[in-house]
Amino acid sequence: MWTFFIILPILYLAGNIYIYLKGKQALKSQSTGVKVLLSIVFWGGVLSFFSSFLFRNLDMPASFAQTVSQVGTGWLVFTLYMVLALLVFDILRLFHLRFKYSFYLSLFLTLSLLGYGNYNYQHPDTRVINMVINKPANTDGQPLKVVAISDIHLGYATNKTMLAGYVDMINAQRPDIVLIGGDLIDNSVAPLRYEHMEEELSKIYAPLGVYMVPGNHEYISGIEESEKFIAQTPIELLRDSVAILPNQIQLIGRDDRHNKGRKTLGQLTANLDKSKPVILLDHQPYDLEKTEEAGVDLQFSGHTHRGQVWPMNWIVDHLFELSYGIKKIGNSTVYVSSGLSLWGPPFRIGTDSEMVVFNITFKE
Repeated sequence: MWTFFIILPILYLAGNIYIYLKGKQALKSQSTGVKVLLSIVFWGGVLSFFSSFLFRNLDMPASFAQTVSQVGTGWLVFTLYMVLALLVFDILRLFHLRFKYSFYLSLFLTLSLLGYGNYNYQHPDTRVINMVINKPANTDGQPLKVVAISDIHLGYATNKTMLAGYVDMINAQRPDIVLIGGDLIDNSVAPLRYEHMEEELSKIYAPLGVYMVPGNHEYISGIEESEKFIAQTPIELLRDSVAILPNQIQLIGRDDRHNKGRKTLGQLTANLDKSKPVILLDHQPYDLEKTEEAGVDLQFSGHTHRGQVWPMNWIVDHLFELSYGIKKIGNSTVYVSSGLSLWGPPFRIGTDSEMVVFNITFKE
């Protein structure tokens, strides 16, 4: 993990030096004043990436904080696509294919792609899954409607206004129960307190309740502070615990892998009635074969975001047994969500944000 946080800044700075040198060549006919001004703007954007992390625990006006966060983290993706575009033109030059305005074409293509990615992110999908669990539950013969979301990452980027839209999406489904698969909070509880986001979270309505498990970002934000904030809402946080619902469904909430002393899945299911439905919330989708061994009927996870932007989705697809979507493992069904919102850069390119709706029918 620490290796990643060392390598990423090095690659980021190297990529921006490459872009700057290419831009300097493209602007050589411009006046010194224009070059200096654009250099200040460019390196200001580069450094804003680091500022978005340094300021995360400060109480700041929401609009200013969101601008700093989105410019800073967005510059990371801007760097990725500008470098890729410029490299393509440099490779074409090796084959004697020269483009006079390659820098400007790269900039246009990159900004167009980012515009699409932001639009795509702002319009999450609703994915409906109809499934059967061959165990009895007291639902009066009616399907159970479960709205499942993950990776909302509330903070300076996903602010209270965006949260209000998500709450409206959830309530429009008229769910029986709402499940949150971790990473409700982004990097700090400070912006949530500043904007009083507990007010919007308290508007989520489901007769059987709203349940969530911690994700790695609840630990990054400080698990104790995260618990205190969640306690101000109707959300019930499950940390290595089981909630028995009135309809006999057994809901397991597993603590995140950040807790090295968390219980095993076998320990959590040891005293459950396996003849009745078992649903598992586990933020990070690892060791999926143990889900079936433990008698779980449905597991809902998040964490992966499916990489958020291309080509990161290719990498994430190889890192996880299931990085996105649904998979049947014996008698168990596992669903890994790409997340309702996202971390950092406000773009979805090659992936989609989503809310999942499970319509579950049980054995009579």
